Amino acid sequence: MTDYWQSRPVLVTGAGGFIASHLIEALVSGGAHVRAFVRYNSRSDPGLLSSLPPEVTARVETIAGDLRDPDGVRRAVGDATHVFHLGALISIPYSYRHPTDVVESNILGTLHILQAVRDTDVVRLVHTSSSEVYGTALKVPIDEAHPLQGQSPYSASKIGADALAESFHRAYGVPVATLRPFNTYGPRQSGRAVIPAIISQALTQETIHLGNLEARRDLTYVSDTVSGFLRLAESEGVEGEVFNLGTGEDIRIGDLADLIVELTGRQAEIRVDPDRLRPEKSEVQRLVSDNRAARARLGWTPRVSLKDGLKKTIRWVEKNLDFYQSDRYQI
Repeated sequence: MTDYWQSRPVLVTGAGGFIASHLIEALVSGGAHVRAFVRYNSRSDPGLLSSLPPEVTARVETIAGDLRDPDGVRRAVGDATHVFHLGALISIPYSYRHPTDVVESNILGTLHILQAVRDTDVVRLVHTSSSEVYGTALKVPIDEAHPLQGQSPYSASKIGADALAESFHRAYGVPVATLRPFNTYGPRQSGRAVIPAIISQALTQETIHLGNLEARRDLTYVSDTVSGFLRLAESEGVEGEVFNLGTGEDIRIGDLADLIVELTGRQAEIRVDPDRLRPEKSEVQRLVSDNRAARARLGWTPRVSLKDGLKKTIRWVEKNLDFYQSDRYQI
């Protein structure tokens, strides 16, 4: 990392989440003064921030609040020169059950961030989208001009948040740029996601229960995703633009499960669990990125191969099996 981040005041929302915890670790390593915004709960639980080394958390200011509270968001932004907005409810199964909660957190939360940034001297707001906004690929690879399809309440909420970000750039000149990460994986990811779900079951059970084995996903190791966030925040002249972050290669989920079982050195039967299937018209069958814009405009390149990334993730899960409840379906 360059010295770009030295002494810069930075806000990260969704700081208790998977990608954000790795981003915060990188920012602290680069010398940034990090303010971490986490969703308040009565347990004072900062999420995955508690998994970071003490020497890292000692250099992070943690603020508990709610993105739906505009005054709290404004205070959190404060004097930050850069804002990384990762805060969102991201579980698709949860969005089927609680669409109002998801829409309020993801759309209203983003609106409050945009309004707060509009009234400050923030240099760059990095808004986090999702490859889910594209829905099932109508053409491959998927570039940033691909039609957006709301195939779940979650994806619809992210489409709405993305549109707000675009509108605030056009209407008010807010210096926002948007990242659309394709499926990120790595250490600390919850058992709700497909890769840790497969790994934790493979390490502890003789049967692995999954949903749609035919779906295909473009899988990006978390350190590559983090480097994309940093590159977008550092790059000049990209305000108002959208960038895909993905490897440009996809894999069938059934084949992914076979590969993970092989890498764990164990044997397991793979079964489809009907409870893990999405509604038929909501299932996203294929996501594979066209990452040429990120390569050309941001100088970003994914560096960790799928096999190497899976090995790193398997080693972490093996050491942290108590983090997972492999015998139940997590939403």
